[in-house]
Amino acid sequence: MLEVDIEHRLGAFALDVRFASGRGLTALFGRSGAGKTSVVNAIAGLVRPRRGHIAVDGAVLLDTERGVCLPAHRRKIGYVFQEGRLFPHLTVRQNLLFGRWFAPRAPGAAARFDHVVELLGIGPLLMRRPGRLSGGEKQRVAIGRALLANPRLLLMDEPLASLDGARKDEILPYLERLRDASEVPIVYVSHAAAEVARLATTIVLLADGRVQAVGPVADIMGRAGQYPLAGGFEAGAVLAVTVAAHDRHWDLTELAGGFGRLVVPRLDLPVGSALRVRIRARDVILATDRPSGISALNVLAGIVEALAPIGDEALEVQLGLGPERLLARITRRSGDALGLAVGRPVFALIKTVAIDRRSLGRGGAAADFGEELEVFDG
Repeated sequence: MLEVDIEHRLGAFALDVRFASGRGLTALFGRSGAGKTSVVNAIAGLVRPRRGHIAVDGAVLLDTERGVCLPAHRRKIGYVFQEGRLFPHLTVRQNLLFGRWFAPRAPGAAARFDHVVELLGIGPLLMRRPGRLSGGEKQRVAIGRALLANPRLLLMDEPLASLDGARKDEILPYLERLRDASEVPIVYVSHAAAEVARLATTIVLLADGRVQAVGPVADIMGRAGQYPLAGGFEAGAVLAVTVAAHDRHWDLTELAGGFGRLVVPRLDLPVGSALRVRIRARDVILATDRPSGISALNVLAGIVEALAPIGDEALEVQLGLGPERLLARITRRSGDALGLAVGRPVFALIKTVAIDRRSLGRGGAAADFGEELEVFDG
């Protein structure tokens, strides 16, 4: 359990943040300047808040009322920055062992080294120097070095920000494996909605130095009106699904969830695989009557739960689909024409080709779709 309750001032910027989160990956999500990096720096001990309390699994790192403020080197926290910051004159193995140097008495150090190397897929890189690594490989080594310091918590400050799309695709599956297989909880800073939807267990939404919402990824991503707080990023809800069947003739896969069934382009995953699927609000069409004679294979019945105007023209519609939520973004004119109101039954239409393979995965691994709907391992 991570507990954060801090107040601080940086020039004219006031930080007032309170949240608690458990195991897995906690994403600090929000626009640039929201205070995300200031929060992780306070957790790491690089910034001393004017007032506050920070604890990890009951170990108090900061308590200004009691005069407790552990220095950074005693907090047992790993920190991965935007750049890998590897030692250029050392091999990958030597860089990793430098991390282990901070925990020389940790039991089973050799076995832990092998486990981290396997987890991050860096075995073939051990004898290389950083100059011969891609950006994604450097970040994996930096993560491994931080893990081998035997931290109680791992902080990652926008670790993919400096990578291009191909390098992000390379490292994301390893971050999923780290989230699922490592016992070390992670605090992950990002302002990329799709990245957070794919990786997060818990989301802490920050805006203007304050917490706007805290909760599971599906809950926060599925709320209407949240995205303006995060900087106008593209809205999209996250659904929990399992692979139900494959249609080899038409090269399609059927996914099942509490909302019903969803047909997507063929996935190379076994039946029963648990996934997350992120459906962007702009890819959802609404109808008040069940349509017929249409090309869309996905027609889901739902209930309007909330309506949130976005600017002067758009309307974000939050739908309840059984235990799940879906978002649709339509014009305010269309909302008025449909007579949308809280409690009204509607049908959501989603084109099968609007599902982005880049966000599909299982067991931490990612497959690659096209360009629109996103699916991740859950």
